[in-house]
Amino acid sequence: MTNEQEKTKAKLNPAAWVIFGSLVIDLIGFTVILPLMPKLLDHYSITGGSSISFLESTVKTLQETLNIPEKFNSVMTGGILGSLFSFLQFLASPLAGCLSDCYGRKPALLVSMIGIAASYTLWAVSDNFILFVFARAVGGVSKANVSLATAVMADITDSATRAKAMALVGVAFAIGFIVGPVTGAAFSAWGIDSSSGNWWFWPAMLSLTLTVINFGFLAFFFTESLPKGKRAKSLQLSQTWNLVNPVSLFRFQLADGIAKKDLEKLRILGRVYFLFLFLYSGLEYTLTFLTHLRFNYNAAQQGKMLLFIGLLMAFFQGGLVRRVKPGKEKLIALVGLGVIIPSFVIVGLSNSASVLYFGLGLYSLGSAIVIPCLTAMTAAYGRADQKGAVIGTLRSLGALARAFGPLVSSFGRITLKYVVQFENKLLIIGIKLYLQHFSSLELDRVTV
Repeated sequence: MTNEQEKTKAKLNPAAWVIFGSLVIDLIGFTVILPLMPKLLDHYSITGGSSISFLESTVKTLQETLNIPEKFNSVMTGGILGSLFSFLQFLASPLAGCLSDCYGRKPALLVSMIGIAASYTLWAVSDNFILFVFARAVGGVSKANVSLATAVMADITDSATRAKAMALVGVAFAIGFIVGPVTGAAFSAWGIDSSSGNWWFWPAMLSLTLTVINFGFLAFFFTESLPKGKRAKSLQLSQTWNLVNPVSLFRFQLADGIAKKDLEKLRILGRVYFLFLFLYSGLEYTLTFLTHLRFNYNAAQQGKMLLFIGLLMAFFQGGLVRRVKPGKEKLIALVGLGVIIPSFVIVGLSNSASVLYFGLGLYSLGSAIVIPCLTAMTAAYGRADQKGAVIGTLRSLGALARAFGPLVSSFGRITLKYVVQFENKLLIIGIKLYLQHFSSLELDRVTV
């Protein structure tokens, strides 16, 4: 057996499977709320309150000024809340990563679970809009466990197993987005006829219960992946600004001591990661607008479409990305980028369900392989006591992209009179900009 074959057959550290299980539990709880958000916003709109009235009046002014159909008001409100969540996650991820470099991954993960549990508790009793927004804010600040989990994967893997470990993270996301929304919708049915009107109580309690189980699961089964001897000595207060400054994040200034050549490669990967997620999240968020306007899809058909995407992503991540040979991550990432670009065009130009689903198939393939491969490449850099900062910075750049991508894309999509024509132009312009930026980075210089 050759050395390359031995690397390909290398087994994952058992801790990787513990982290995988934790992510599956967490992401099921996280996605429970997704199908309930429109109904939740309708509930708070009906019950009233100065806070949501102010937000609704602002959205209504925007709607009237830009001649946006009134049916999109709740979607815009939900988009604002989603951007708030991602922006807070953007602020929290690097800080959590640096703290875990100093004090260990396990304490940071457990603290994150406590914060997430608190957010679900607040959601369960949120009988007014302010409390609901506060619950979402607490959840956003606490949602650093994904970047911490990725840092753990970086701790316990080498070049032979890193791609497999990162593929597991992707599979966990796919499973969560398949199971969570369906389960949330089912649990909400228990409370629809409740005289208290608190119909979201059971879905919230499901998320809370899963988080408590996750806390116990990590406490008992996860073994610290960063020994004390490999931890950073301290977290300097002077680093605080670098944790929230986008310029510093793009420059990976938290990763002190990395060789200049490697640091430049990290910055290239960070820019590619940000730009990809900026464009990807824009299409991801506005996909339901396209299918509603062009194909008149209802909620059930939207759910079927999202289930199709989730199942394909799980298949590709489990069957393809997990088998990527060491050193081939860059090539596979380029293949994913090459596949997802035409998928944007096909989805944008689709005039039938069959064409749409063909485009979504390519979209699912590209989505499944690009992020795990870019993450695996990034995780190769830095010492053990720098992995948390490196991965936290990368995840934070992703959260920043997700905070602005949907807003920019949805603004462009719904403010023009001829939506369908514009969306295709927007995709083509975005693709041109992406290719120009991608080629200028000379990614072929980046090796793992």
